[in-house]
Amino acid sequence: MAAATLQSRYEALAPHFDERTERLWCAAEAHAMGRGGVSAVQRATGVSRPRIMRGIIDLHHAPLPSGDTRRKGGGRKKLSDKDESLLSDIDAIIEPKGDPMSLLQWTTKSLDHLVTALARKKHVMKRSALALLLRTQGFSLKANKKNIEGVSHPDRDLQFRHIKETCTLFEKKGDPIISVDCKKKELIGAFKNGGREWRGKGQDTVVNVYDFQSLADGKAAPYGIYDIVHNTGFVNVGVDHDTASFAVESIRRWWVAVGKKLYAGKKELLITSDGGGSNGVRNRLWKKELQQLANETKLSITVNHFPPATSKWNRIEHRLFSYTGIGA
Repeated sequence: MAAATLQSRYEALAPHFDERTERLWCAAEAHAMGRGGVSAVQRATGVSRPRIMRGIIDLHHAPLPSGDTRRKGGGRKKLSDKDESLLSDIDAIIEPKGDPMSLLQWTTKSLDHLVTALARKKHVMKRSALALLLRTQGFSLKANKKNIEGVSHPDRDLQFRHIKETCTLFEKKGDPIISVDCKKKELIGAFKNGGREWRGKGQDTVVNVYDFQSLADGKAAPYGIYDIVHNTGFVNVGVDHDTASFAVESIRRWWVAVGKKLYAGKKELLITSDGGGSNGVRNRLWKKELQQLANETKLSITVNHFPPATSKWNRIEHRLFSYTGIGA
């Protein structure tokens, strides 16, 4: 009957026990029963004998701080404590990138590759343990960032001041200011593209598995013209190559279709563009074609090019120098 009573008391209290209180209760019951008490409590409760013995030892120590279930140093030791060379070998394998002064390092190696590499150095550990260790050491997975664009010109501030002054002058006179650039070329045909649209059930849009140019009907080259004054865009799409002739022809079509109506009677045009490609600063054909456009339209065309490493701000940044084509 004593065993049954002990079992019923344990089952009633068990949901309220934590790790420490369970072993202390079992130890107190075993101590009260005297000789054979540990075995009797073990049979009635199912708590292991080593845990009960640990509880008996705890009964003779001072109580722990509130909320603690183990004394300092309890539990498993960390892998890095048991293996002194583990952390140094991980650093050597990962080869941290980025700012060495940063508190957060990053790695692109997968956990599987890291576990395999560590095994070659006699460090055996699971993926989950490695992931936890990496996080505690300040590592995280990150993708590459597009942030390296070029070398900044030492006179960039002067360039910006020149840009602002030029644009302000044209804007005060009400003359057109456009920013031009050829955007990413796209294959024409049934090819995968980003985005989604509402379709009926079973009416999926099927496209080619591979983006081979041989499967395309052509390649679209969209050349954009942005009217800074009116905050409007115009796109001329070519199906051949992005050449200087194509670039100037796109500007010509903008002027014929939109520009000369919006800027009736105006005699000057400011074009801003990057310094490379079909509208590059060293592209002589670009200048020749612009001169022909100036002759046709009777416009005085001024071109400002962006300085290196400023293509993300292509609506406001331009080279310090400029050149002008005077309409005949």
